[in-house]
Amino acid sequence: MDYDFTGKTALVTGSTSGIGRATALKLAAGGAHVIISGRDLARGTATVAAIRDGGTTAEFIAAELSDVASVRNLAARALEIGGGRVDILVNNAGHAPFGPTADVTAEEIDLVNATNVRAPFLLVAELAPGMVANGAGAIVNVSTMVANFGMPGMALYGSSKAALQLLTKAWAAEFGSHAVRVNAVSPGPTRTEGTVGMGDGLDQLAATTPAGRPGAADDIADAIVFLVSDSARHIHGAVLPVDGGRLAV
Repeated sequence: MDYDFTGKTALVTGSTSGIGRATALKLAAGGAHVIISGRDLARGTATVAAIRDGGTTAEFIAAELSDVASVRNLAARALEIGGGRVDILVNNAGHAPFGPTADVTAEEIDLVNATNVRAPFLLVAELAPGMVANGAGAIVNVSTMVANFGMPGMALYGSSKAALQLLTKAWAAEFGSHAVRVNAVSPGPTRTEGTVGMGDGLDQLAATTPAGRPGAADDIADAIVFLVSDSARHIHGAVLPVDGGRLAV
């Protein structure tokens, strides 16, 4: 399905690779002015070039989402680029460590929660009021299937994303009456640059799903783009599983 985002400005965090990049490309293909965000200048520049080569507009803003000042700067610059408005926010960036609870350091706990919980919270706090004032907006938070059930080694990551899912519902309740929709996607095993380190573990995990294979970045991006589109106009506070059916078994 083709979606029309003409005249809309979209900010996608963590959009220099993986799910975020795939989402940015699809939003741009629908006519959105996309703001690419990440830490890697070279990858950000390449993503912007790919979008511009396709005939639409994009900008790159470098950001470190574990740093409060950097997050606030990202929001301010996004509003400046968007002429005072951001119509679509995709909180995709996240830090995803895995390992035994006893091995987790206090510094890792702080980093994961700063990136996965505090940064989305601050971006919504900075950008949602403008959406309310404009009478429209769409926000999608990227969670994970391990926010919904226990898995060894995933306590820190899963709990941070479980918090983000609760925030999704709270924000849907807070902003929905002002025509600002907030939803989430919950990916399962997905083959991206970020999951390369899992090796055969990704395929083994995916083999437990009805689909029997890892998802691709485009699979998740398609769901995100649907949720921010007018086709999802009556969907608020949903957490959409895009996990190959893992929650069915």
